Amino acid sequence: MATLSGKTALITGATDGVGRVVAKKLGALGARLLVHGRDQGRGAQVVAEIAAGGGQAEFLAADLAALAEVRRLADAVRARTDRLNILINNAGIGTTGGGPGRQTSADGYELRFAVNYLAGFLLTYLLLPLVIKSAPARIVNVSSAGQQAIDFADVMLSHGYSGGRAYCQSKLAQIMFTIDLARELEGAHVTVNCLHPATYMNTTMVRQAGITPWSSVEDGAEAILNLAVSPSIEGRSGLYFNGLREAHANDQAYDAEARRRLHALSLELTRLSAKAAAG
Repeated sequence: MATLSGKTALITGATDGVGRVVAKKLGALGARLLVHGRDQGRGAQVVAEIAAGGGQAEFLAADLAALAEVRRLADAVRARTDRLNILINNAGIGTTGGGPGRQTSADGYELRFAVNYLAGFLLTYLLLPLVIKSAPARIVNVSSAGQQAIDFADVMLSHGYSGGRAYCQSKLAQIMFTIDLARELEGAHVTVNCLHPATYMNTTMVRQAGITPWSSVEDGAEAILNLAVSPSIEGRSGLYFNGLREAHANDQAYDAEARRRLHALSLELTRLSAKAAAG
């Protein structure tokens, strides 16, 4: 992969698992890293590891379970750079993270929908002027092969809740957002793609679910880096990948009316104006 000297990248959820590996690899390629996480101690460790590999990084703390924190994170990014060449929305919560049963975010939304989807939706739009200014640039949404159609009559899963259903719904929402945003950015020289990095990687999320890992975070990192920096992705946008290969997502992802409903709901829940979302 080509050197990323002079490029700036932001990775959410970069203090553990696959995000940590991706951050270190981007640092080794010469990118300036803005590393996001919740824990200052782990953040400092990642920054030190990137520095030890000859890279440059800074840690930004934020709890993405609160939209106010997402806005604060965007402010922190803008205060530190006037360009953003790579944005990787990787932070997420699994089927069992946060405890048993249905949980809600600081804003009262179902927790997985809030953290896995709404946080990235809002952060991306808040930082989009920086990304467009930095074109050619790339946005990567780390989704999952675990997908379930959104029930718009009960998006917050007040009835029939399960952690698996909540997780799969939030991951499909990421894919729907990716397709829409890619169309919005046609001609801006910004690619927007999403992926299932690898199945049951050796991560905290997988172990919390009581599942024996099938693959490694290095496998997942390779797939994420493919979308973030590979020349083969240049000009290709609005796609869903399973690992290194383009794949077909849940059918609802290609339903224009479902995507329209999700977008309208997302603007309402994040209190983001349509004008702001349009850049």
